[in-house]
Amino acid sequence: MKLMKLILVALVAVALVVPALAQTDKLGAVNFQTSCKPPGHTLFIKAVSMLHSFWLDAAVKGFNEAAQEDPACAIAHWGSAVAWLGNPLAGPPSPRGLAEGTAAVQRAKAAGGGTQRERDYIAAIETLYKDADKIDHRTRAQAYAKAMEQLAERYPDDREASIFYALALNMTLNPNDKTYANQLKAAGILEKAFAAEPNHPGVAHYLIHSYDFPPIADKGLPAARRYASIAPAAPHALHMPSHIFTRVGAWQDSIDTNRNSARAALEALRDNTTGLRSYEALHAYDYMMYGFMQLAKDRDAKNLVEEVLATKKLNVDHFVGAYAMASIPARYSLERRQWAEAGRLTLTPPDLGWDKFPQAESITWFARGIGAARSGDAAEATKSLERIDTLRAALTLAKNNYWAEQSEIQRLAVAGWIARAQNRNEEAVNLLRQAADREAATEKHPVTPGALFPSREMLGDLLLDLGRASEALAEFERSNKSERNRFLGLYGAARASQQAGDQAKAREYYTQLLTLTQTADGERPEIKQARAFLGR
Repeated sequence: MKLMKLILVALVAVALVVPALAQTDKLGAVNFQTSCKPPGHTLFIKAVSMLHSFWLDAAVKGFNEAAQEDPACAIAHWGSAVAWLGNPLAGPPSPRGLAEGTAAVQRAKAAGGGTQRERDYIAAIETLYKDADKIDHRTRAQAYAKAMEQLAERYPDDREASIFYALALNMTLNPNDKTYANQLKAAGILEKAFAAEPNHPGVAHYLIHSYDFPPIADKGLPAARRYASIAPAAPHALHMPSHIFTRVGAWQDSIDTNRNSARAALEALRDNTTGLRSYEALHAYDYMMYGFMQLAKDRDAKNLVEEVLATKKLNVDHFVGAYAMASIPARYSLERRQWAEAGRLTLTPPDLGWDKFPQAESITWFARGIGAARSGDAAEATKSLERIDTLRAALTLAKNNYWAEQSEIQRLAVAGWIARAQNRNEEAVNLLRQAADREAATEKHPVTPGALFPSREMLGDLLLDLGRASEALAEFERSNKSERNRFLGLYGAARASQQAGDQAKAREYYTQLLTLTQTADGERPEIKQARAFLGR
């Protein structure tokens, strides 16, 4: 009898703090201890694995199932609250996300029980939801980062706390900080975790985000090359390596991993016939389009545009999907220098609800403005300029400072080309230089593979157009350092070198351009020019 009591005590102790189970269902391995009963704990671990790969709708479902299996599993409601943030690196949660996340926090607190560590997790996430109607998102996010820092210090053996703290550092980075302080601090935490848990999906994922900046992108290649194999069931895990591949100009790698990501997202949606489209697939398509344009795979790009324009509705009303819907056709026109085509772009589908996503709508007007101005239609370009200005004002009023600044950069660029169309050449140079300098002072958002049309490239184009080849070359070479292996960047540098009389450098750049486009499926005039120069 005494022995039986000892066995029962031991079983209760195991139930109170169940160790995590390594996952074998293509989601990676996560080690997160909880006090949930075994069936609920197993569901919780699977949901956390999805959460770490931003497979958010599936994660919410998993956390709800864990809570139903074990009503005392308060930490499951914490997981739901984290998932309802949406992609925490893309911006504030949606109104629905705020409401659902707040409700999840309240359920977590009401469930009671659990360990003090679990209650600390719940208290930390509450800082991101509490007083959302009074306190701006960034202030709440900074409070959350501080709470996660304290939690990680309080529980030094809890690696999950450190991993979520690293994510919080990336959530609160300063996009104007060129020392990358938060990102490198996060990377330092995550590299240690990566060595200890090489199959952890969140570690590889957040390392990629930490290194997603031109001067440090090469450091992210090990995580990028590993992440897709860690969690091949998660669409976002298949996409994320392309953030680093894009930074280093590895275009075919980016195309391949995004094709796999889009396929997984569409399979998860299980509806490809009614015009419904997964926003995750669209996000992957935007990166694919960027890669197609650099390799001059124009037929593939055209097919992708046609597929995207057939979209009637998104599965989730999300900024990421709206951004891709605007940027994909815009990239296709601008990267091919088809100015008249760009000037005719429209918001598609028209009933998407573009008023909710002014930063996405601004992309279409930017492309239209550039296209019209470079076609010589200053009056039509001015209409686009006025709409960009209205959208910028709305973003400023909403305190969406990052995207307000991006719209201002777009406004300056369009204004510059309008000035050129009207032969106000020095004003044009000044406006485009302002756009280039302001763009260089910020960083690209994770939602995009890169600027729709880099401002410094445009400045180089303008200077070439004005016969100032040496100045143009300097601008192209500056742009090429941060925007590596870009088709138009290499072409611009080659053309500027040729016109400046540096034939050796022109040969070098034209050679790079032909190497880049060995698998091109069309005959762009830039490629013909490179072959003519090189005698091929």
